This record gives sequence, structure tokens and C-alpha cells, in this order.
Amino acid sequence: MFADKTMMSPWDRWYSTSCCLCCHVRTGTIILGVWYMLINAVVLLILLTALSDPEQYHLTSAELANDLDVMDDANMCIASAISLLMILICGMATYGAYKLRAAWIIPFFCYQIFDFALNTLVAVSIVVYPNTIQDYLQQLPDNFPYKEEVAALSNVCLVLIVLLFIGCILGFKAYLIACVWNCYRYVSGRGSSELLLYVTTDTTVLLPPYDDNMSVPPKRAPAPCTTATA
Repeated sequence: MFADKTMMSPWDRWYSTSCCLCCHVRTGTIILGVWYMLINAVVLLILLTALSDPEQYHLTSAELANDLDVMDDANMCIASAISLLMILICGMATYGAYKLRAAWIIPFFCYQIFDFALNTLVAVSIVVYPNTIQDYLQQLPDNFPYKEEVAALSNVCLVLIVLLFIGCILGFKAYLIACVWNCYRYVSGRGSSELLLYVTTDTTVLLPPYDDNMSVPPKRAPAPCTTATA
């Protein structure tokens, strides 16, 4: 038994059909897809409201009003398109997990990998350039809560706090990626087993019954060869 575990691949070793709160991976993927859809729908609604009433949401100055308006409109249009695309991807994952369509889950899984890679690059950039945290704190408004207390900390302490926070986020995202991947494997295996069952059932129907085989009379044996005598 120990030899079987050592021969298993890492993907098979971490494969499980249950996720957080003892839910099935299909249920977890559906909940995750619906949650992402709701978040992106709220973001899309806010962006569309801002585009419909630009005077209320655009922060412009008197000198650069036109340029800032053009930039704000362009950024909001791009963000709206991204939110709409995310709603489509999350809807595909939810539909694929519900209807057992493995191919529909792949775009959402690719998005999770891309998001995880971006957060990892953020963590690496903080380690390589630790002064960026202080620069970011200087850009915050003066009335930001606890700005002076946080800025008074040393760079090493700030880097450790930010890395700990990003590490927790990366761990949680990695767990969600594993849940979606296990759901994809479960749906793929379920589809393969159903196809094998269909092929097996169809093959058994094509075979003749056993009684019919027994009722067929056997063929006569050929007559033995006789040698002519002089």
C-alpha cells in the first residue's frame, strides 16, 4: 500500500472531491462562480452608473478637465468590458459544473492561474523594491486613517506585514484553484465513465443472446480422407 502511494503522481495525491465546509467540488465551483458573477455585476453596475453621470463621479480640475474626462471614460469603458467578460467566464464555469461540461470550466481556471501569477509578481516586486510601499503611502490622502502611524514603521516591518498579507491571499487563491481543478477532473472522469458505460451497453446489445448461439446446429465434420487401394 505504501508503494502504491509513492507511485502516485502529485495531481492524484492531492485529488479530492470535497472542499471547504465539506462541500462537493461541483457545489464549491458553482458557489465560487456565482460569487464572482455577483461581484463583477456590482462593479459593472457602478461603472455604468459613473458613465451615465460623469459630472458626479469624475474628479477633474479646471486646467485639465477635457483630458481627464477622456482618460476616465476610456478607463471606465475598458473596466466595463473586463467586468462583462468576467461575468461571461464565471457563468460558463457555473454552467459547466452544473451540467457536467468540463470544457466550460477551463476559461475560469485559466483566469485563476493568471490572477495568481499577478499577485505573485506583486509580492516579488515588493521584495525587490521595498521602497515602493513608502511611495504608495505618500500618495494616500492626508485624512487616510492611521497613515502617519503606518508611515512611521520601518521598511522591514512594512515589507513583512505586506508579504504576510499577500501570502495569506495567495494561499487562499491556491486553495480555490485546487478546488476548481478537482471539479474539472471530476467532471472529466464522470463524462469518460458515462461514455464507457454507453459503449459497453451498446456492444452488449449488438451481441446475439446466448440461447441463440446454442440453438444453432453445429457444422458437420468433413469426411475423413480415404486412400485408394490397388
